[in-house]
This record gives sequence, C-alpha cells and structure tokens, in this order.
Amino acid sequence: MNSATVRSLLVRGMLAGLAAGLLALLVAYLLGEPQVDAAIAFEDAHAHGHEDAVEVVSRGVQSTLGLATGVLVYGVALGGIAALAYCFALGRVGRFGPRATALLLSGAAFAAVYFVPFLKYPANPPSVGDPDSIGQRTALYFLMIALSVLLTIAAVILGKRLAPRLGTWYATVVALAAFAVAVGLAYAFLPAVNELPHDFPALLLWKFRVSALAVQLALWAAFGLLFGELAEHAVRPREAAAPSGPDGAAVSSVH
Repeated sequence: MNSATVRSLLVRGMLAGLAAGLLALLVAYLLGEPQVDAAIAFEDAHAHGHEDAVEVVSRGVQSTLGLATGVLVYGVALGGIAALAYCFALGRVGRFGPRATALLLSGAAFAAVYFVPFLKYPANPPSVGDPDSIGQRTALYFLMIALSVLLTIAAVILGKRLAPRLGTWYATVVALAAFAVAVGLAYAFLPAVNELPHDFPALLLWKFRVSALAVQLALWAAFGLLFGELAEHAVRPREAAAPSGPDGAAVSSVH
C-alpha cells in the first residue's frame, strides 16, 4: 500500500471517527447524562458534614461543551489509530473486502479495547469509588486494556498459523477458545475493585453501565460502517471506475 493511499485512509478514518463521535455524543447526552445527574444527586444527598466545594467548571458546561469536546476528540483520535491499523490488516486477515475488513476491525477493537476490560472493571458513576484509590484503579484498568489488546493480537496470529493445518473454521474456534482462557486467567489473577456504597441504587448503577456500553457500541459500530464505506473508494483500483467501451472493456485515455 503506497503512502498516498495510507494518507487518504488516515484522513478518512479521522473523518469517520468525527462522525461516529457525533452519534456517540448524542447517545451519551440522551442516555448517560441523566444517570450522571442522578448519581451526583445521590452523592450530594449523602455528603453530610462537608462544606460545598467550589465548582471550577459548572455542571452545565460539563454536560454540554465538556462532553462534546471529550467525545469528539476521542472519536477523531480513535479514527486515526484505527485507520493505521486498517492499513496493516487489509488483506492479512482473510479474504475480506474493504468494507468487511473495516467492520471486522471495528468489532475486534470494540471487544479488545472496551468490552473485555469493561467486564472486569465496569464503568462507575460519580460518588462510586474512593478518591484515594483512583490511581490504582486507573492503572488496573489500563493494564486490563493492554492485556486484552495483546491477547487479541496473539489470538489472531495463532489462528493464522493454525489455519493451514486445521482449516479456517477450526483454527478460529481454537484461537477464540485460547483467548477466552487467557482472559479468564487475567480476570482471576488481577485484583477486584469493589467500592460501591452499600446504599447506592442498583437500578441507577445498571442504567449507568448500560448507557456507557451503549455509547461505545454506537461509536465503534458507526465508525466501522462509515469508514468501511469511505475505505471502499480509497483502496479499490482506479481501473474499476474507468468507463467501459461497447464491448465491456475498460477504455483508457492516453495523455
């Protein structure tokens, strides 16, 4: 793949990430922000004996401009990184076209970067968690992301090496089983984090985590579909779009 194509895919990936970020922003605002407001109300109602803290950034700004900035920047960065990964994956993960490869990559990235770590360390709303342990919790979460991504890459490599001997189907099954076992061991050996207040509403916690999952699912699904469409036009040979003559043969022009 030449540098011009890589550059084109990078730009298209960032644009697709921006568009996907807009959809994720809508989902976050409609589904996530009401749960955040409810969690903040719970925290305020249980903050006895503490003076009101000075609010550096108002809640209104946090839920609008702050949310939009964070989600859109994340979407653009995601799109750029995913586009570079796409340049490497295209043609190396099976006989998939540009659209199918984009969807496959997007699905794998969603699982490795978010869903697998989410199952071990799910998202928590405000008022959940000890402020003194935030550094440890953050380190554990990013460690789980790193392990998940590395195990995903290892599973892909294992599947490709087993395919000539076992066939694509059985090689895929073995690779997925090995991935599941390795992830299960990581879940077992990494420390658990359980700092949920005993009186925190279970329904609110469930709704918050579902909304967090919905935001990521919307982001990655939209990116896979949009980027697949944009990549289709970037990587297909130019000759495919050339006008054809009466007999169906491509007509080329000499300049």
